[in-house]
Amino acid sequence: MCILGSSGSGKTTLLDAISGRLRRTGTLEGDVFVNGCELRRDQFQDCFSYVLQSDVFLSSLTVRETLRYTAMLALCRSSADFYNKKVEAVMTELSLSHVADQMIGSYNFGGISSGERRRVSIAAQLLQDPMDLTSVDTQSREREIETYKRVQMLESAFKESDIYHKILENIERARYLKTLPTVPFKTKDPPGMFGKLGVLLRRVTRNLMRNKQAVIMRLVQNLIMGLFLIFYLLRVQNNTLKGAVQDRVGLLYQLVGATPYTGMLNAVNLFPMLRAVSDQESQDGLYHKWQMLLAYVLHALPFSVIATVIFSSVCYWTLGLYPEVARFGYFSAALLAPHLIGEFLTLVLLGIVQNPNIVNSIVALLSISGLLIGSGFIRNIQEMPIPLKILGYFTFQKYCCEILVVNEFYGLNFTCGGSNTSMLNHPMCAITQGVQFIEKTCPGATSRFTANFLILYGFIPALVILGIVIFKVRDYLISR
Repeated sequence: MCILGSSGSGKTTLLDAISGRLRRTGTLEGDVFVNGCELRRDQFQDCFSYVLQSDVFLSSLTVRETLRYTAMLALCRSSADFYNKKVEAVMTELSLSHVADQMIGSYNFGGISSGERRRVSIAAQLLQDPMDLTSVDTQSREREIETYKRVQMLESAFKESDIYHKILENIERARYLKTLPTVPFKTKDPPGMFGKLGVLLRRVTRNLMRNKQAVIMRLVQNLIMGLFLIFYLLRVQNNTLKGAVQDRVGLLYQLVGATPYTGMLNAVNLFPMLRAVSDQESQDGLYHKWQMLLAYVLHALPFSVIATVIFSSVCYWTLGLYPEVARFGYFSAALLAPHLIGEFLTLVLLGIVQNPNIVNSIVALLSISGLLIGSGFIRNIQEMPIPLKILGYFTFQKYCCEILVVNEFYGLNFTCGGSNTSMLNHPMCAITQGVQFIEKTCPGATSRFTANFLILYGFIPALVILGIVIFKVRDYLISR
C-alpha cells in the first residue's frame, strides 16, 4: 500500500498514528481492532516500525556494529551468537553483507553510499521484529508528482496480477471464519535500564575511539592551552617586585577561565550527533533520551581525568608552583571540576538550544561573567554591590578560585627586591606572606578549604540531574 498526498496533507501524521508515535499532537479517537483483538496505544510500536526520511548514524561505527547495537537495545537478552545470527540474516536480506565491516561515515566524509545508508535504516527497523514496515519520503513537490505517476502504473499492473486476485479471495474467505487468528505480538524482554545504559556507553566509547583526532584533541587541548602559559611565564618568582603575586593571580585566572571552555568544546563537537541519534531511536522506544546523555557523561569522565592530569603534571612543576605532592593533587582536582562543569553545562544547554554555535556563545558568556563576579581577582567580593555579591555564591568560579588561592599561597614567603633596604618601603612590599594575600582576596578561605571542595563538586551531579530533567522535557516537547 502507498500513501500519497501533497505536502502538509497529513501523510506523516497518519504514519505517526499507525506506528504509535502520535502522543501529543492532535487527538487520536476511536478503537483499533486487528482480527477482533483490540490494540492498546502502547502496542502500536510493537506492531509497526517506521523508517524516517533522514538516515542518522554514528559515523565511526561499521554497518555490522551499528546493527548489532540496535539489536542489543531492542531484542530480548540473549547470547552473542543470537545477535550475530540476527544481524547477519538482516544484512543478507538487504544486500549489506559486502559492506558489513565498512564504516558508515557521513555524507561529507565518505563511507557507504546513500542507498546503502537507506538500507541500513531499514535493517535497523527490521531488527525490532515489526509486523509491518511503514516509511515516508517527501523531499519535494516534483518528486511527489513523479512518484504519484509511477504508483498509478504499479497499481494498474498489480490489479491485473494473480497475486491481487488471490489476496481478495483470502480476504473474502476470512470473513466467514468463526475463530480469527490473534495478533502475533512479540514477547518483549529488552534489557533493563542499566543494561541499555551499558550498551549505549560501549557504543559511544567505541565511536569516539575510532576518531583518533577527537581523542588526541580531547586529551591534549588543556595541555596546549597550558603551553602558552608556560612560555609566557616560564617560572613564577617569590620576589614581589618581579611579579610574584601578579603572575600567580594571572595564572589562576587563566586556568579557571579556560578549563570550562575546553570542556565546552568537547561537548559541542561530539554530542550534537549523539543527540540526533537519540532523538530518532527514542521514538522507536529503544531507550530514553536521558540515557544517551548519561552514557555520554560516563564516557567523558575518564577522558577528562586523564586530560587534567596530563595538563597539571606538565604545568604545575614546570611553572614552579608550591612544591608539594599533596598540593599538586589539590590543584589537579580543583581544575578537573570546572572542566567537567563546562562540559556538562553545555550538555544541559544542548537539550534546550538546537544550534551548537549559540550554545558555544552562551557558555563562554556565562564563564566570563562567573569569573568576573565570583573569582575576587578583578574586584574583591566584599566590595561588590550586594546583588552581585549574592550572585557570586552561585558561581562555581568562586569556590574554585578560593581553593586554588589557598593551595598556592598558603605557606609562601615573599621577598621584595634585593639587598637594598630602601625598597622595603615600596607599596608592593606590603605583602610578605601568602596568608596576607589570602585574607585580602578571600577572607576566611583557609578555613573553608574542604567545604569549598564539596560545594564545587556538588555542581557536577546537580548539572547531570538538571540535564536528565531537561532531556525528559525535550522528549515530551519534540514528540508528536
